[in-house]
Amino acid sequence: MQRPRRRCEGTAMGAIVLDLRPGAGIGPFTLGMPICEAFAQIEQQPNIYDVVHVKYYDEEPLKLDIVISFPDHGFHLRFDPWSQRLRLVEIFDVKRLQMRYATSVIGGPSTLATFVAVYTLFGPTYPGTYDKDRGVYTLFYPGLSFAFPIPSQYTDCCRDGEAELPLEFPDGTTPVTCRVSIYDSSTGSKVGVGSMMDKACTPPLPAGSLYMEEVHVKLGEELWFSIGGQHIPFGASPQDVWTELGRPCGIHQKQVDQMVIHSASDPRPRTTLCGDYFYNYFTRGIDILFDGQTHKIKKFVLHTNYPGHADFNSYMKCNFVIHCSDFVGSYNQDVNSSKGTITASSKWEQVKEILGDCGRAAIQTQGSTSNPFGSTFVYGYQNLAFEVMKNGYIATVTLFQS
Repeated sequence: MQRPRRRCEGTAMGAIVLDLRPGAGIGPFTLGMPICEAFAQIEQQPNIYDVVHVKYYDEEPLKLDIVISFPDHGFHLRFDPWSQRLRLVEIFDVKRLQMRYATSVIGGPSTLATFVAVYTLFGPTYPGTYDKDRGVYTLFYPGLSFAFPIPSQYTDCCRDGEAELPLEFPDGTTPVTCRVSIYDSSTGSKVGVGSMMDKACTPPLPAGSLYMEEVHVKLGEELWFSIGGQHIPFGASPQDVWTELGRPCGIHQKQVDQMVIHSASDPRPRTTLCGDYFYNYFTRGIDILFDGQTHKIKKFVLHTNYPGHADFNSYMKCNFVIHCSDFVGSYNQDVNSSKGTITASSKWEQVKEILGDCGRAAIQTQGSTSNPFGSTFVYGYQNLAFEVMKNGYIATVTLFQS
Protein backbone atom coordinates (compact mmCIF):
# COMPACT_ATOMS: atom_id res chain seq x y z
CA MET A 1 0.00 0.00 0.00
CA GLN A 2 2.99 2.26 -0.42
CA ARG A 3 5.24 3.27 -3.23
CA PRO A 4 8.96 2.45 -3.06
CA ARG A 5 10.73 4.16 -0.18
CA ARG A 6 12.56 7.31 -1.18
CA ARG A 7 16.27 7.19 -0.49
CA CYS A 8 19.05 9.74 -0.57
CA GLU A 9 22.11 7.95 -1.91
CA GLY A 10 25.19 8.91 -3.85
CA THR A 11 28.83 8.22 -4.39
CA ALA A 12 30.47 11.53 -5.17
CA MET A 13 30.95 14.78 -3.28
CA GLY A 14 32.18 18.10 -4.51
CA ALA A 15 31.66 21.85 -4.41
CA ILE A 16 28.34 22.97 -5.84
CA VAL A 17 26.89 26.25 -7.07
CA LEU A 18 23.23 26.99 -6.41
CA ASP A 19 21.14 29.87 -7.71
CA LEU A 20 20.19 32.24 -4.90
CA ARG A 21 16.64 33.58 -5.21
CA PRO A 22 15.88 36.15 -2.48
CA GLY A 23 12.43 35.58 -1.03
CA ALA A 24 11.95 32.46 -3.12
CA GLY A 25 14.57 29.79 -2.39
CA ILE A 26 17.88 28.34 -3.45
CA GLY A 27 18.71 25.91 -6.24
CA PRO A 28 15.83 23.45 -6.73
CA PHE A 29 14.35 24.21 -3.30
CA THR A 30 11.49 26.72 -3.27
CA LEU A 31 9.93 28.29 -0.20
CA GLY A 32 6.50 26.80 0.45
CA MET A 33 7.25 23.47 -1.22
CA PRO A 34 6.01 20.34 0.61
CA ILE A 35 8.69 18.19 2.19
CA CYS A 36 7.90 15.31 -0.20
CA GLU A 37 8.80 17.53 -3.17
CA ALA A 38 12.09 18.45 -1.53
CA PHE A 39 12.98 14.78 -1.16
CA ALA A 40 12.03 14.22 -4.79
CA GLN A 41 14.51 16.93 -5.81
CA ILE A 42 17.19 15.28 -3.67
CA GLU A 43 16.59 11.92 -5.33
CA GLN A 44 16.96 13.41 -8.78
CA GLN A 45 20.56 14.45 -8.01
CA PRO A 46 21.99 11.76 -5.72
CA ASN A 47 25.58 12.50 -6.69
CA ILE A 48 25.21 16.07 -5.41
CA TYR A 49 23.04 15.50 -2.34
CA ASP A 50 24.77 12.32 -1.23
CA VAL A 51 24.86 13.09 2.51
CA VAL A 52 21.45 14.10 3.84
CA HIS A 53 20.36 14.31 7.47
CA VAL A 54 16.72 14.54 8.56
CA LYS A 55 16.20 16.04 12.01
CA TYR A 56 12.98 16.24 14.00
CA TYR A 57 11.75 16.17 17.60
CA ASP A 58 10.61 12.60 18.02
CA GLU A 59 8.62 13.07 21.24
CA GLU A 60 6.75 16.19 20.08
CA PRO A 61 7.00 16.32 16.25
CA LEU A 62 4.79 19.44 16.04
CA LYS A 63 6.91 21.48 18.43
CA LEU A 64 10.03 22.05 16.30
CA ASP A 65 10.82 22.31 12.60
CA ILE A 66 11.52 19.26 10.48
CA VAL A 67 15.01 19.95 9.15
CA ILE A 68 16.70 18.51 6.08
CA SER A 69 20.40 19.22 6.45
CA PHE A 70 23.22 18.98 3.92
CA PRO A 71 26.34 19.03 6.11
CA ASP A 72 28.78 18.75 3.19
CA HIS A 73 27.23 21.81 1.52
CA GLY A 74 26.60 23.86 4.64
CA PHE A 75 22.87 24.53 4.49
CA HIS A 76 19.56 23.53 6.10
CA LEU A 77 15.99 23.40 4.85
CA ARG A 78 13.51 24.15 7.64
CA PHE A 79 9.94 22.89 7.26
CA ASP A 80 6.99 24.03 9.33
CA PRO A 81 6.00 20.90 11.33
CA TRP A 82 2.22 21.50 10.98
CA SER A 83 1.96 22.03 7.23
CA GLN A 84 5.26 20.28 6.33
CA ARG A 85 6.08 23.13 3.92
CA LEU A 86 9.46 24.86 3.53
CA ARG A 87 9.57 28.09 5.53
CA LEU A 88 13.27 28.92 5.75
CA VAL A 89 16.58 28.17 4.03
CA GLU A 90 19.66 28.63 6.22
CA ILE A 91 23.22 28.64 4.88
CA PHE A 92 25.18 28.01 8.07
CA ASP A 93 28.63 27.50 6.50
CA VAL A 94 29.05 30.00 3.68
CA LYS A 95 32.51 28.68 2.85
CA ARG A 96 30.98 25.33 1.80
CA LEU A 97 28.35 26.66 -0.61
CA GLN A 98 28.82 28.95 -3.58
CA MET A 99 25.73 30.98 -4.43
CA ARG A 100 25.00 32.49 -7.84
CA TYR A 101 23.07 35.76 -7.98
CA ALA A 102 22.46 37.29 -11.41
CA THR A 103 25.77 36.73 -13.20
CA SER A 104 28.01 36.76 -10.12
CA VAL A 105 28.88 34.23 -7.44
CA ILE A 106 29.53 34.66 -3.74
CA GLY A 107 30.58 32.29 -1.00
CA GLY A 108 32.33 28.96 -1.32
CA PRO A 109 36.00 28.24 -0.65
CA SER A 110 37.29 30.66 -3.27
CA THR A 111 34.99 33.72 -2.93
CA LEU A 112 34.71 35.08 0.60
CA ALA A 113 31.27 36.51 1.40
CA THR A 114 32.64 39.63 3.06
CA PHE A 115 30.49 42.60 3.98
CA VAL A 116 32.01 44.58 1.12
CA ALA A 117 31.38 41.73 -1.35
CA VAL A 118 27.75 41.38 -0.23
CA TYR A 119 27.13 45.13 -0.40
CA THR A 120 28.74 45.34 -3.82
CA LEU A 121 26.70 42.45 -5.25
CA PHE A 122 23.27 43.17 -3.74
CA GLY A 123 23.44 46.94 -3.60
CA PRO A 124 22.45 49.56 -1.02
CA THR A 125 20.02 48.76 1.76
CA TYR A 126 18.90 50.16 5.09
CA PRO A 127 21.18 49.88 8.12
CA GLY A 128 20.87 46.49 9.80
CA THR A 129 20.51 45.47 13.44
CA TYR A 130 23.13 44.55 16.00
CA ASP A 131 22.56 41.79 18.59
CA LYS A 132 25.03 42.66 21.32
CA ASP A 133 24.37 39.40 23.21
CA ARG A 134 25.39 37.33 20.20
CA GLY A 135 27.87 39.82 18.82
CA VAL A 136 26.20 39.56 15.39
CA TYR A 137 25.27 42.28 12.93
CA THR A 138 22.48 41.37 10.46
CA LEU A 139 21.99 43.08 7.13
CA PHE A 140 18.56 42.76 5.48
CA TYR A 141 17.33 42.71 1.90
CA PRO A 142 13.78 41.68 0.84
CA GLY A 143 13.54 37.94 1.63
CA LEU A 144 17.26 37.70 2.38
CA SER A 145 19.56 38.43 5.30
CA PHE A 146 23.28 38.16 6.02
CA ALA A 147 24.70 37.80 9.52
CA PHE A 148 28.21 39.01 10.33
CA PRO A 149 30.12 38.28 13.55
CA ILE A 150 31.62 41.41 15.07
CA PRO A 151 34.86 40.95 17.08
CA SER A 152 34.53 42.15 20.65
CA GLN A 153 37.15 44.86 20.18
CA TYR A 154 35.03 46.46 17.46
CA THR A 155 31.58 46.39 19.06
CA ASP A 156 31.71 50.19 19.32
CA CYS A 157 31.32 50.24 15.54
CA CYS A 158 27.73 49.06 16.03
CA ARG A 159 25.02 50.52 18.20
CA ASP A 160 21.93 48.87 19.67
CA GLY A 161 18.89 48.71 17.41
CA GLU A 162 19.64 49.94 13.92
CA ALA A 163 23.38 50.11 13.33
CA GLU A 164 25.52 51.85 10.80
CA LEU A 165 26.98 49.78 7.99
CA PRO A 166 30.27 48.26 9.24
CA LEU A 167 31.98 48.26 5.84
CA GLU A 168 35.40 48.13 7.40
CA PHE A 169 36.92 47.89 10.86
CA PRO A 170 39.58 50.38 12.00
CA ASP A 171 42.33 47.91 11.05
CA GLY A 172 41.10 47.83 7.45
CA THR A 173 39.50 44.38 7.60
CA THR A 174 35.85 43.68 6.77
CA PRO A 175 33.50 41.17 8.49
CA VAL A 176 32.75 37.86 6.75
CA THR A 177 29.25 36.36 6.55
CA CYS A 178 28.60 33.57 9.04
CA ARG A 179 24.96 32.84 8.10
CA VAL A 180 22.55 33.56 5.25
CA SER A 181 18.76 33.28 5.61
CA ILE A 182 16.29 33.07 2.72
CA TYR A 183 12.64 33.59 3.65
CA ASP A 184 9.29 34.82 2.38
CA SER A 185 9.13 38.61 2.56
CA SER A 186 5.38 39.05 2.05
CA THR A 187 4.73 39.54 5.79
CA GLY A 188 7.37 42.26 6.07
CA SER A 189 9.19 40.40 8.86
CA LYS A 190 12.94 40.54 9.19
CA VAL A 191 14.44 37.09 9.68
CA GLY A 192 17.89 36.41 11.06
CA VAL A 193 19.67 34.38 13.72
CA GLY A 194 18.34 33.43 17.15
CA SER A 195 14.76 34.36 17.95
CA MET A 196 14.47 36.25 14.65
CA MET A 197 14.58 32.87 12.89
CA ASP A 198 11.09 32.09 14.24
CA LYS A 199 9.62 34.98 12.25
CA ALA A 200 10.00 33.08 8.97
CA CYS A 201 6.57 31.94 7.74
CA THR A 202 5.56 29.72 4.85
CA PRO A 203 4.31 31.73 1.88
CA PRO A 204 0.58 31.58 1.07
CA LEU A 205 -0.53 28.65 -1.06
CA PRO A 206 -1.26 29.59 -4.67
CA ALA A 207 -4.89 30.03 -5.66
CA GLY A 208 -6.54 26.72 -6.46
CA SER A 209 -3.93 24.64 -4.63
CA LEU A 210 -5.25 21.34 -3.27
CA TYR A 211 -2.39 20.92 -0.80
CA MET A 212 -3.60 20.51 2.80
CA GLU A 213 -7.22 20.58 1.60
CA GLU A 214 -9.42 19.62 4.52
CA VAL A 215 -10.93 16.14 4.51
CA HIS A 216 -14.07 15.87 6.63
CA VAL A 217 -15.42 12.69 8.18
CA LYS A 218 -18.72 12.49 10.06
CA LEU A 219 -19.28 9.68 12.54
CA GLY A 220 -22.80 8.78 13.52
CA GLU A 221 -25.65 6.63 12.32
CA GLU A 222 -24.37 7.20 8.79
CA LEU A 223 -20.62 7.35 8.22
CA TRP A 224 -19.59 9.74 5.45
CA PHE A 225 -16.42 11.07 3.90
CA SER A 226 -16.02 14.45 2.21
CA ILE A 227 -13.08 16.07 0.40
CA GLY A 228 -13.17 19.42 -1.35
CA GLY A 229 -16.85 19.72 -0.45
CA GLN A 230 -17.64 16.55 -2.44
CA HIS A 231 -19.30 13.65 -0.64
CA ILE A 232 -17.73 10.27 -1.45
CA PRO A 233 -19.88 7.52 0.13
CA PHE A 234 -19.00 3.96 0.97
CA GLY A 235 -20.11 1.80 -1.92
CA ALA A 236 -19.02 4.37 -4.51
CA SER A 237 -17.43 2.98 -7.67
CA PRO A 238 -13.96 3.66 -9.12
CA GLN A 239 -15.61 5.87 -11.74
CA ASP A 240 -17.19 7.97 -9.00
CA VAL A 241 -13.81 8.43 -7.33
CA TRP A 242 -12.10 9.37 -10.60
CA THR A 243 -14.80 11.98 -11.18
CA GLU A 244 -14.30 13.59 -7.76
CA LEU A 245 -10.56 13.13 -7.11
CA GLY A 246 -9.06 12.56 -10.52
CA ARG A 247 -6.66 9.87 -11.61
CA PRO A 248 -5.02 8.02 -8.69
CA CYS A 249 -1.25 8.25 -8.26
CA GLY A 250 -1.10 4.46 -8.13
CA ILE A 251 -3.24 1.32 -8.01
CA HIS A 252 -2.16 -1.41 -5.64
CA GLN A 253 -3.54 -4.96 -5.50
CA LYS A 254 -4.07 -6.20 -1.98
CA GLN A 255 -2.67 -9.73 -1.90
CA VAL A 256 -3.91 -11.08 1.43
CA ASP A 257 -6.51 -9.82 3.90
CA GLN A 258 -4.54 -10.03 7.13
CA MET A 259 -7.53 -9.13 9.29
CA VAL A 260 -9.87 -11.90 8.10
CA ILE A 261 -8.48 -14.26 10.73
CA HIS A 262 -10.00 -12.05 13.45
CA SER A 263 -13.50 -12.24 11.96
CA ALA A 264 -15.46 -15.25 13.21
CA SER A 265 -18.36 -14.50 10.84
CA ASP A 266 -16.24 -14.37 7.66
CA PRO A 267 -16.75 -17.67 5.77
CA ARG A 268 -13.63 -17.33 3.61
CA PRO A 269 -10.79 -19.81 4.18
CA ARG A 270 -7.98 -18.25 6.19
CA THR A 271 -5.53 -18.62 3.30
CA THR A 272 -7.78 -17.07 0.65
CA LEU A 273 -6.07 -14.52 -1.58
CA CYS A 274 -7.73 -11.14 -1.54
CA GLY A 275 -8.90 -9.55 -4.78
CA ASP A 276 -9.38 -6.13 -3.21
CA TYR A 277 -7.36 -3.20 -4.57
CA PHE A 278 -6.31 0.27 -3.46
CA TYR A 279 -6.40 3.60 -5.21
CA ASN A 280 -3.41 5.49 -3.82
CA TYR A 281 -3.63 9.29 -3.74
CA PHE A 282 -0.14 10.00 -2.37
CA THR A 283 -0.41 13.75 -2.97
CA ARG A 284 -3.57 13.88 -0.82
CA GLY A 285 -2.43 11.41 1.86
CA ILE A 286 -5.32 9.03 1.12
CA ASP A 287 -5.78 5.40 0.14
CA ILE A 288 -9.17 4.04 -0.94
CA LEU A 289 -9.82 0.30 -0.85
CA PHE A 290 -12.28 -1.28 -3.28
CA ASP A 291 -13.91 -4.68 -2.95
CA GLY A 292 -12.44 -6.97 -5.60
CA GLN A 293 -15.83 -8.51 -6.46
CA THR A 294 -18.30 -5.63 -6.21
CA HIS A 295 -15.81 -2.84 -7.07
CA LYS A 296 -17.29 -0.64 -4.37
CA ILE A 297 -15.45 1.38 -1.71
CA LYS A 298 -15.01 -0.52 1.54
CA LYS A 299 -12.25 1.46 3.31
CA PHE A 300 -10.56 4.85 3.46
CA VAL A 301 -7.05 5.21 4.92
CA LEU A 302 -5.84 8.68 5.95
CA HIS A 303 -2.10 9.35 6.50
CA THR A 304 -0.52 12.04 8.70
CA ASN A 305 3.06 11.64 7.32
CA TYR A 306 4.78 12.13 10.66
CA PRO A 307 8.56 11.63 10.72
CA GLY A 308 9.47 8.53 12.68
CA HIS A 309 6.83 6.39 10.97
CA ALA A 310 7.68 3.72 8.40
CA ASP A 311 5.56 5.47 5.74
CA PHE A 312 7.13 8.91 6.22
CA ASN A 313 7.63 10.62 2.87
CA SER A 314 5.47 8.10 1.03
CA TYR A 315 2.40 10.33 1.40
CA MET A 316 1.74 14.01 1.81
CA LYS A 317 -0.10 14.92 4.99
CA CYS A 318 -3.86 14.42 4.98
CA ASN A 319 -5.47 17.36 6.77
CA PHE A 320 -8.47 15.46 8.13
CA VAL A 321 -11.18 16.57 10.56
CA ILE A 322 -13.29 13.81 12.13
CA HIS A 323 -16.58 15.07 13.59
CA CYS A 324 -17.57 12.79 16.45
CA SER A 325 -20.42 14.63 18.18
CA ASP A 326 -23.07 12.08 17.17
CA PHE A 327 -20.74 9.16 17.84
CA VAL A 328 -19.51 9.74 21.37
CA GLY A 329 -22.75 9.00 23.19
CA SER A 330 -22.25 5.26 23.43
CA TYR A 331 -18.65 5.70 24.59
CA ASN A 332 -18.31 8.83 26.68
CA GLN A 333 -21.38 10.66 27.96
CA ASP A 334 -19.35 13.48 29.56
CA VAL A 335 -17.81 14.90 26.39
CA ASN A 336 -18.94 18.34 25.20
CA SER A 337 -20.14 17.78 21.63
CA SER A 338 -18.64 21.09 20.49
CA LYS A 339 -15.19 19.66 21.25
CA GLY A 340 -15.84 16.31 19.61
CA THR A 341 -13.43 16.64 16.71
CA ILE A 342 -10.26 14.70 15.95
CA THR A 343 -7.63 16.09 13.59
CA ALA A 344 -4.27 15.03 12.19
CA SER A 345 -2.66 16.93 15.09
CA SER A 346 -4.62 15.17 17.85
CA LYS A 347 -2.83 12.85 20.24
CA TRP A 348 -4.12 9.47 21.33
CA GLU A 349 -5.04 10.71 24.82
CA GLN A 350 -7.26 13.35 23.22
CA VAL A 351 -8.93 10.71 21.05
CA LYS A 352 -9.72 8.61 24.13
CA GLU A 353 -11.21 11.65 25.87
CA ILE A 354 -13.63 11.99 22.97
CA LEU A 355 -14.38 8.37 22.06
CA GLY A 356 -13.63 6.62 25.34
CA ASP A 357 -11.32 3.71 26.04
CA CYS A 358 -11.48 0.92 23.46
CA GLY A 359 -9.33 -1.66 25.25
CA ARG A 360 -6.10 -3.31 24.22
CA ALA A 361 -4.23 -2.46 21.05
CA ALA A 362 -3.06 -4.73 18.27
CA ILE A 363 0.66 -4.49 17.55
CA GLN A 364 1.68 -3.59 14.01
CA THR A 365 5.23 -3.92 12.71
CA GLN A 366 6.88 -4.29 9.32
CA GLY A 367 9.90 -6.11 10.71
CA SER A 368 13.05 -4.65 12.25
CA THR A 369 14.91 -4.61 8.92
CA SER A 370 12.41 -2.61 6.85
CA ASN A 371 11.09 -0.57 9.77
CA PRO A 372 13.82 0.81 12.03
CA PHE A 373 11.29 2.97 13.91
CA GLY A 374 9.66 0.08 15.75
CA SER A 375 6.07 -1.04 16.18
CA THR A 376 2.90 1.00 16.19
CA PHE A 377 -0.37 0.31 18.02
CA VAL A 378 -3.77 -0.12 16.36
CA TYR A 379 -6.91 0.71 18.35
CA GLY A 380 -10.32 -0.16 16.97
CA TYR A 381 -13.73 1.44 17.37
CA GLN A 382 -16.93 0.93 15.48
CA ASN A 383 -16.23 1.89 11.85
CA LEU A 384 -12.73 3.26 12.42
CA ALA A 385 -9.27 2.28 13.60
CA PHE A 386 -6.34 4.43 14.73
CA GLU A 387 -2.71 3.52 14.19
CA VAL A 388 -0.78 5.28 16.95
CA MET A 389 2.96 5.89 17.18
CA LYS A 390 4.96 5.45 20.37
CA ASN A 391 4.96 9.20 20.94
CA GLY A 392 1.15 9.18 21.08
CA TYR A 393 0.51 10.82 17.70
CA ILE A 394 -1.78 9.31 15.06
CA ALA A 395 -0.04 7.76 12.06
CA THR A 396 -3.12 6.61 10.12
CA VAL A 397 -6.88 6.48 10.46
CA THR A 398 -8.82 3.72 8.72
CA LEU A 399 -12.55 4.20 8.06
CA PHE A 400 -14.73 1.20 7.26
CA GLN A 401 -18.28 -0.03 7.59
CA SER A 402 -18.93 -2.74 10.12
